[in-house]
Amino acid sequence: MPDGRELTVRMCSEGELLGESSLFSSVPKYMLNAKVIESGEAAVINKDALEDQLSKDSKLALELMKWMSLQHRKSQTKFRDLILHGKKGALYSTLIRLSNSYGVRIREGIQIDVALTNQELANFCGTSREVVNRLLSELRKLGAITIHKGIITIMDLDYLKMEIDCENCPADICNIE
Repeated sequence: MPDGRELTVRMCSEGELLGESSLFSSVPKYMLNAKVIESGEAAVINKDALEDQLSKDSKLALELMKWMSLQHRKSQTKFRDLILHGKKGALYSTLIRLSNSYGVRIREGIQIDVALTNQELANFCGTSREVVNRLLSELRKLGAITIHKGIITIMDLDYLKMEIDCENCPADICNIE
């Protein structure tokens, strides 16, 4: 954003597509950008070449439509949680999604196996780091989470879900990817 704020929409992994929102637009405007947080490689697919290939290959076009539909559903559920439940709902939803994407079941609960700073969490929630600090502190006092060296363990996933009226979407919808 021009004022320096960031909104993180998703974390991508190997083999994932990004920048798809400009497909089939006569005047594409890129509203998003990407940031690499681990070493890796990226391939660029020419927009016109991809559109041409999609017009010739109906199976490829159908697969892309399915994938774009899934991405749209994920975005809708994330924004629903933010709009209906505010900053708290956005954080709780993000923690649930992180547990579905990177959660490792341990004796104490579900450990999110990726270290994120409070600022990075805030970027997922469309809020400030200070708000995330306060909300995480409240969750720790309630015993719903623990944090050790930046690694969050969710001790009471049911509490987070109850607080945002979680619909228990399947993990392919309710994730951070």
